[in-house]
Amino acid sequence: MLKFLLLCSLAAAGSRAEIAEEEDVLVLKKSNFDEALQAHPNILKIWRHILFFSQLYAPWCGHCKALAPEYAKAAGMLKAEGSEIRLGKVDATEETELAQEYGVRGYPTIKFFKGGEKESPKEYSAGRQADDIVSWLKKRTGPAVATLNEVTEAESLIADNEVAVIGFFKDANSEGAKAYEKAAEAIDDIPFAMTSNDAVYSKFEVSKDSVVLFKKFDEGRNTFDGELTKEKLLAFVKANQLPLVIEFTEQTAPKIFGGDIKSHILMFLPKVASDFQDKMDQFKKAAEGFKGQILFIFIDSDVDDNQRILEFFGLKKEECPAIRLITLEDEMTKYKPESDAITAESITKFCTLFTEGKLKPHLMSQDVPEDWDKTPVKVLVGKNFEEVAFDSSKNVFVEFYAPWCGHCKQLAPIWDKLGEKYKDSADTIVAKMDSTANEIEAVKVHSFPTLKFFPAGDERKVIDYNGERTLEGFTKFLESGGKEGGAPAGDEDDELDAEVRSSQTDETFDRSRTIAAKL
Repeated sequence: MLKFLLLCSLAAAGSRAEIAEEEDVLVLKKSNFDEALQAHPNILKIWRHILFFSQLYAPWCGHCKALAPEYAKAAGMLKAEGSEIRLGKVDATEETELAQEYGVRGYPTIKFFKGGEKESPKEYSAGRQADDIVSWLKKRTGPAVATLNEVTEAESLIADNEVAVIGFFKDANSEGAKAYEKAAEAIDDIPFAMTSNDAVYSKFEVSKDSVVLFKKFDEGRNTFDGELTKEKLLAFVKANQLPLVIEFTEQTAPKIFGGDIKSHILMFLPKVASDFQDKMDQFKKAAEGFKGQILFIFIDSDVDDNQRILEFFGLKKEECPAIRLITLEDEMTKYKPESDAITAESITKFCTLFTEGKLKPHLMSQDVPEDWDKTPVKVLVGKNFEEVAFDSSKNVFVEFYAPWCGHCKQLAPIWDKLGEKYKDSADTIVAKMDSTANEIEAVKVHSFPTLKFFPAGDERKVIDYNGERTLEGFTKFLESGGKEGGAPAGDEDDELDAEVRSSQTDETFDRSRTIAAKL
């Protein structure tokens, strides 16, 4: 009977069309997607389940191109190890139905399919290097905590990973060990291991049950001190798993945005600066006092890919070095220090005022142009927005745009025609504001273009425009007093520009989509 089942399995495998591969990565389409998810587990499930890993990508996306070699490298590493894990990719620009089925909005989107199940894939949540991908997969497919029986095993774990955690427990069934295992299950991108071996205890100078985080930066290791609970262990790991100062790059972005620390202080500084190391030392010294509270991030202001970030903070390269602080909660808030000095003392003072809630948000604004009201479409900036938009005698229709946004460029000639139509109106103003250079407290812009109507009156009402982006649609909206095509503020269905989608990272960045959209 076993021989018969094996023959049937092999016959079924032979009847399926071969799925093409590129550099050890399966090339998937709508026509073979289900088969790929089922084929591998079904063919080999007599021995064990196979797990499947899929990348949904756009061939023109720069982030996808950067990921491709690392993704292929990870596939090769798994193949060389004899792993049953397979990596696949889907061209989401061709396989639009498949992309829609899995809610793909940004590229690349990376999803993890376990055991052939397609209903609830897990979002990939680690870094974009081959080692990160392989480590994450092994953590997902194997036990949450590895057992170390030899000193060499512990040494290899520490040598092979940027960060590794080892629990030293004489009794693997103790309450502390159980809490440690629960903490390990909650963290995907760091390997956890446990040992009761006396030689391992001695090698790492551990005299009692404890948890030690080993890392290849800063102080090299951190020892947990306190009650062994899942929550406290998680807090310990998250506070120590990143360097005191982390450089913002494509590879570190998932760790920066995906972490629990949502208050970030950024130092914009060119690496080639003669005093680079001195300022970095000052920045790092200040970081020591805010571990677990504020993430300290360095951004090389000379790197072309970072220019959008400078723009987002209203900075130019020649204005660097500079310090800014941002919170990535439901609404982002930016803060600017009073002093331009980059010293441990000044940064510590700035961060302390922030943690005590004593800082006022920094809102960017350009200067009011001399001819701001000389054209049919009035030009608003942060400094004149309030007096124009909330003029109780005027109905004001505003486009909040970004100069680089494709949808904004398409809308521009229509918006100009609308301005021309109402240029002589006594009570209606058509206006626009560059939201990459101007911010206002009354309106939070989450996508481009955003269209909002400020009707006349003292109520300070704000109505979002959700109708067709045509001259006719805009006219009906204005003539109806904001009723045809309008919705109460906050009900809009944000539409992200195609360029934004291409730069948007995976679902790890749920809380940072606004910054992703603006960057």
